[in-house]
Amino acid sequence: MKIILNQDVKHLGEEGDIKDVAAGYARNYLFPRNLALPCNDVTVAYFEGKKEEIEARKEQKRKDALSLKEKLEAVTVELVLPAGPNGKLYGAVTNQTIADELNKQGYEIERKRIDVPGLTIKTVGNYHVIAKLYETTTAQISVTVKAQEETAAKETSKNSKKASNAKAEKTVKVENTEEQDVNSEVQEQVEE
Repeated sequence: MKIILNQDVKHLGEEGDIKDVAAGYARNYLFPRNLALPCNDVTVAYFEGKKEEIEARKEQKRKDALSLKEKLEAVTVELVLPAGPNGKLYGAVTNQTIADELNKQGYEIERKRIDVPGLTIKTVGNYHVIAKLYETTTAQISVTVKAQEETAAKETSKNSKKASNAKAEKTVKVENTEEQDVNSEVQEQVEE
């Protein structure tokens, strides 16, 4: 069934595009949500009249994508993750990790639009990932993966060991005082 998109539809097309879709998809999803109209002489004439307006919106999207591209290419995403001594990460950096970090910096990009070389990053180093912005506009984002500071990890483990040692000493002291009380009671009973 031929339709004309009334709005941008993800994974299908943009406003004003003529597409051929399954009849059920059009009838049950696109038409009730006012996302598309059936392709006939009336709707084609209607969209021909709106063609300049649609092109103006597309041009605005292209300009926004170009400005976002410049901003993203100037940004370096820095990730600090736990890693082994050989530089291998204990986890992996995926497109979701990068999308979350970009969201923290104020850039909203869907994870599906970010291409990570080899699907994941598993070692410490500098990488370049590609973000698909609009149509053929893509941005190359620099990603730096660093190992978490070993000293901080060691200090926390030392502190936890000290705390467990202190607890152990307290329990030993408590047990010793209990033993002394029992011993003194036994000696008093023996003396009587």
